[in-house]
Amino acid sequence: MKIAAAQVTCVPADPSANTELSVALAAEARAQGAELVVFPELTLTGYELEALAADPGLWLADADDPRLDPLRSAGVAVAFNAALRTAGPLPALATLVYAADGSHVTTYAKQHLYGHEQGVFAAGECQGRFTLGGIPFSLGVCYDNHFPRLTGRAAADGCRVHLASSLYGTGDGIRERATVYPGIAEEHGLYVVLANHVGPAGAWTGCGRSAIWAPGGALLAEADDRTASVVTAEVAPAPTAASTAPAETAPAETAVS
Repeated sequence: MKIAAAQVTCVPADPSANTELSVALAAEARAQGAELVVFPELTLTGYELEALAADPGLWLADADDPRLDPLRSAGVAVAFNAALRTAGPLPALATLVYAADGSHVTTYAKQHLYGHEQGVFAAGECQGRFTLGGIPFSLGVCYDNHFPRLTGRAAADGCRVHLASSLYGTGDGIRERATVYPGIAEEHGLYVVLANHVGPAGAWTGCGRSAIWAPGGALLAEADDRTASVVTAEVAPAPTAASTAPAETAPAETAVS
């Protein structure tokens, strides 16, 4: 399966504009042969915490919110991140996964809220798991991925690919992005797909370089630090026991005189 990591320069607090940008990137990913495209943290609105706290109209009502209809009709599976209404007073910071036919596959809510996100969002509790094309996936959102237990559980559960919708800025974010994600791939034997912002993102400047790493930590694809774009790479199912076991050797015949 070919997977795309997208990086976006969002229009602040403008779901319509950001959906349009995302649809264009999804179409580009599909043209490159991708079956799944992963978007950064809070792509629907940009990383605009003050606006999200002040205006519940910027939250998705549910997984069927019609504002995502254009993206759900893009003909490619998507993992898309947005503020999502919950039963309580605060929204979840959630990744919603849709299949290529637009059907809702799963929703994951960020479990580890970074300092300034607390009080704006409600922390999630459920693990993000889904299977697409026979490949099991896990989900994490930005700061989640700094907690080895989260990705370790994913590997223990048999996941093959970890998808990370994130925001890493210039400065310390450059170092964190370049160490945390290949580290997950190396430590847990997962493919890791990072989708990051590029350019202005709330109070930060996204450092871009959305990327895909192979199990073991080798870099498969990486975007630049300037351009809204997608990068793609192939991921493979886990090898079966039969394919990894050494071939049996027939016993040598003994000549009889």
